Amino acid sequence: MRAVTWHRLGRVEYADGLELQHQFQAARRAGAVTDTLLLLEHPPVLTLGRGADGANVLKPREALEAMGVGVFETDRGGDVTYHGPGQVVGYPLLHLEPGRQDVRRYVRSLEEVILRTLGDFGITAARIERWPGVWVEQSRLGGPRKICALGVHLSRWYTRHGFALNVAPELAHFELIVPCGITEAGVTSMAQELPFAAPSMGEVEARLVHHFGEVFESELAAGAPPTQTVSVTLVSRARDRVLLLKRTEARGGFWQPVTGRVQAGERADHAAVRELKEETGLDAAVEPLELPHAFALGPLDGAPKVAVEHPFLARLDPAAPVRLSPEHEAFEWVSPELAVARVPFEGLKRAVRAATRR
Repeated sequence: MRAVTWHRLGRVEYADGLELQHQFQAARRAGAVTDTLLLLEHPPVLTLGRGADGANVLKPREALEAMGVGVFETDRGGDVTYHGPGQVVGYPLLHLEPGRQDVRRYVRSLEEVILRTLGDFGITAARIERWPGVWVEQSRLGGPRKICALGVHLSRWYTRHGFALNVAPELAHFELIVPCGITEAGVTSMAQELPFAAPSMGEVEARLVHHFGEVFESELAAGAPPTQTVSVTLVSRARDRVLLLKRTEARGGFWQPVTGRVQAGERADHAAVRELKEETGLDAAVEPLELPHAFALGPLDGAPKVAVEHPFLARLDPAAPVRLSPEHEAFEWVSPELAVARVPFEGLKRAVRAATRR
């Protein structure tokens, strides 16, 4: 049987999810990793496939940004869709061997994984030939409604993108778009279709992994646990300034809050206090922002390395003396808006926004 390594990543910023896909696919092409299945959640985001009609996004981008909903154009197939918390997103990064090199068969196989998973929880779902995705033909909400969206990209039989199964997302967010350009039918979720509480994300992911192995005739093994990291956003007590540190050119030359790795056996909050002291010479209490997210640290020996970052907030007087560590060459207290513009990664941007709103 073919080997597939699966990773349960939790919350992942959409841009970080794209980077993870690219890194795992490049590693698969190089033979550095097996086929891979990434399971994760995205923060609220609208994605536009190659065939998307911009008119199917029903609010201007400024309004969406004010709501905290991102917008991304992608190279997957399909029109407009929504991702958000409460939705299991699956990204299979596979190489389809001879005998499986058929796009329609591949999509049908993904649909079959979803159909079997929903069946495990007592939900009867189906394909509707004229519409993409997986559907509940007679929804408890009325009429046919989509419960899982699919959109894939294949290049020389290497796959990216995948499926988004609605477990218990905020269905009102789908009203921001015409999902997949289909005006005749709505959207539903496992939470809406079940007469009892929806299963946990972990329960659904476990059944997806099981059926993925069945349908793709593969042996699935869990990937190595992610590296644990922290970030600390230092905010003035008036919340009008954020302390940023500039990394040396040898370390990238970009601006960021305090960041670092959690050491073996160390608690994340203890790591945050330690990194704050090591990188700035400052002592301060830290508060968790409750925004953990996974991202790609970068290839290591040809294989992607995944980290889960735990963001924290610390409040300080801007007059406090800063003593930089050797990995930084400058620091500056800047406005929250400038801080968001300067930091290069979406997870750090979200942490800065959250810290300055506390």
